Amino acid sequence: MTVLLMRLAGPLQAWGSAARFARRTTEGAPTKSGVLGLLAAALGRPRTADPSDLAALRFGVRVDQRGTLLRDFQTAHRLDTGDALPVSERFYLADAVFVAAVEGPHEQLSELDRALKQPVFLPYLGRRSCPPSSPVDLGLRPALDLETALTAEPWHAADWYQRGHDNNVEILVEASDEAGRFDTLRDQPLSYDPAHRRYALRRVRSFPVTVPRAAGHDPTIVLRSE
Repeated sequence: MTVLLMRLAGPLQAWGSAARFARRTTEGAPTKSGVLGLLAAALGRPRTADPSDLAALRFGVRVDQRGTLLRDFQTAHRLDTGDALPVSERFYLADAVFVAAVEGPHEQLSELDRALKQPVFLPYLGRRSCPPSSPVDLGLRPALDLETALTAEPWHAADWYQRGHDNNVEILVEASDEAGRFDTLRDQPLSYDPAHRRYALRRVRSFPVTVPRAAGHDPTIVLRSE
């Protein structure tokens, strides 16, 4: 197996799994459906394409910088009549940084890696209004499993964040049927078709790890005056 890593960072992110009607919430970390949608867009697939090959990949995410929950109110009017629509309430994660990963066959992930480097459709972080602040692709990690790749990857939090926090982070990965404690999340994509979106439940387990700091980082910088 091979692992493909992605750095998901931007001013705003929004990863909904249960958003409905005028209230659009976000999870605290990227969802599998959202990240696979990003990969499908990079490949140039239409929303009506079958996502089953991507859904078969094992997914995980590391919370390098948790971010701040932001609430926004939006208004809209009907184009034909000018009538006001209900005010919508939308939630975002501001200044968050995540490392997302998918595990699967090397040939398939090599294709996804190439697509991220030259995407057909530009990637966004859950919603079209949330572009990434830097290239998403972190490359392939051959012969590693999901947990090992996410644990070994250097910390990708912003420099200002690293000055005030330690490098203990949380990892969330898909849990097997034999796993002990787990949560469930309805973000296993069955169809992205706008006329009939469908998602199944999947199991997620989380655990804390201490990750390496990037080479050249000076941990004593927090003691210096600005």
